[in-house]
Amino acid sequence: MLRLIKFLPLFIFGFIQAQEEAVSSVYFEFDKFSLDEKQSKEAIDFIKKTDSTRIESIQIFGYTDDVGKDAYNFKLSTNRANTIQNKLLENGIKNKIIVTIEGKGRVLIDDDIVDNLPEKRSKNRRVDVVLNLRELPKLELPGFYNSIQKNHIVGDHIYLDNILFDKGSSKLTMKAKTELDKSALLLVRYKNIQFEIQGHVCCTPPNHKEAIDKDTKKRQLSTNRAQSVYKYLAFRRVQKNRMTFKGYGNTVPLGKNPEYDRRVELVITKI
Repeated sequence: MLRLIKFLPLFIFGFIQAQEEAVSSVYFEFDKFSLDEKQSKEAIDFIKKTDSTRIESIQIFGYTDDVGKDAYNFKLSTNRANTIQNKLLENGIKNKIIVTIEGKGRVLIDDDIVDNLPEKRSKNRRVDVVLNLRELPKLELPGFYNSIQKNHIVGDHIYLDNILFDKGSSKLTMKAKTELDKSALLLVRYKNIQFEIQGHVCCTPPNHKEAIDKDTKKRQLSTNRAQSVYKYLAFRRVQKNRMTFKGYGNTVPLGKNPEYDRRVELVITKI
C-alpha cells in the first residue's frame, strides 16, 4: 500500500461549475492534513478568481478514505477542513461568509470495486470547497427607439423620424422643431436622463468623412446639426448639464436612403 501511495500526486485541483455553485477539491496525502505552498495558492486562487460580488457563502467539507476507524477518520477529516479554513482566513477571506466547516469522515467504497483501488481511495482523501453563488443579474441590452421612454438604459438610441435636415444645412426645419417640442416635454419630465446628441451627414466625397455647412462654409456639418438640436432643447428648458453634442460625419450610415443620414440621434449616457 505504501509503495503505491508514494506515486500518487500530492495535489489534484478540480473545478466544477454549476448554475448556482462552484466546487474545488483539494486532495491530501495518506493520513495527512497539511498543505504545501502550491496547494495553498491554488485553493486561494480558486476563490479570488471567482466574481466576489456573486459569492454568498463558502462551505468546507473534509473527507478521508475508508482505511482506519471511524473516530480517527472523523478527526482527520475535520483537521483537513480546518486547515483549508485557516488558509482562507490567512489570505483575507472573511470568516463571516464561511458558513460551514465540517469533517464528514471516511467515504466507503463498494465491496465489488477492485480495479484501481488506490486511486479511488486517493480521490476520497480530500476537502471540497463549495462557493454558493448569487444569481447573475439580468442582462439588459441597449435598444433603438423613435421616442423618449420613461425607462431607458445607458446606450439606448433615440432616432426621431422628423429631425432630418436639408442637404448641406444645419438649420432645424419646422417639422424638426415640432418633434423636438414633444421630446423636450418628455426630457423635462424624466430629469434623470442624460444623453449625447449625435449629428450625422450623407453624400460626402470618399476622402472626406465630414461635410461642409453651406451657411458657415466650414467642414463641420454634423457637429453643427448636433449643436442646433442642443441649443433648441436648451431653449425648451432641458438642462444643459444633461446634454452633450458631437458630430460623427458619415461614419454611421443607416444603410437606407441617403436622406435618412441627414439626421440627429440621442444616445443615453447616464440614468
